[in-house]
Amino acid sequence: MNPRWWLVPFTLIVALMLVMMPLPEGTEPFRPDWVTLVVLYWAIAVPQRFGLTIAWFSGLLVDVAQGALLGQHALGIVLVCAIAIHEHQRLRVCPVAQQAIIITALLLVKQALMLWISGMVGRAPDNIWLYFASPLMTLIFWPVVFALLRDLRRRYQMA
Repeated sequence: MNPRWWLVPFTLIVALMLVMMPLPEGTEPFRPDWVTLVVLYWAIAVPQRFGLTIAWFSGLLVDVAQGALLGQHALGIVLVCAIAIHEHQRLRVCPVAQQAIIITALLLVKQALMLWISGMVGRAPDNIWLYFASPLMTLIFWPVVFALLRDLRRRYQMA
């Protein structure tokens, strides 16, 4: 077993804590999807060690933390994670700005899936356009998440 096995769960726990952290009123729709960003980073950086099972459990934890329909976020995270794992070699060679655009597109797909599922069970949000503000924050936060996690991965020599 890799002695640095704790790095991925640690970063996912930090991301989950950021999801649960209270924000000022009115800023909640603009909260980045931290857990999905971290999942996507690990899926691109070390796809041989990071699989869909970890993505699924991360999504279930988000469902529980946010009181969402159980499996809703898990399905969305697994979908975008599967795409990222499949395309990881192409994504790795892209500049960070281009990665941010691609990751934002993936998160928009995930958010559309979340909206569809919420609508199916009668939990559709009041303002649909504001519902898509969170994925758009990815354009700002992906370079930061990418740099932080890349530095952690390099510091602890996780290949």
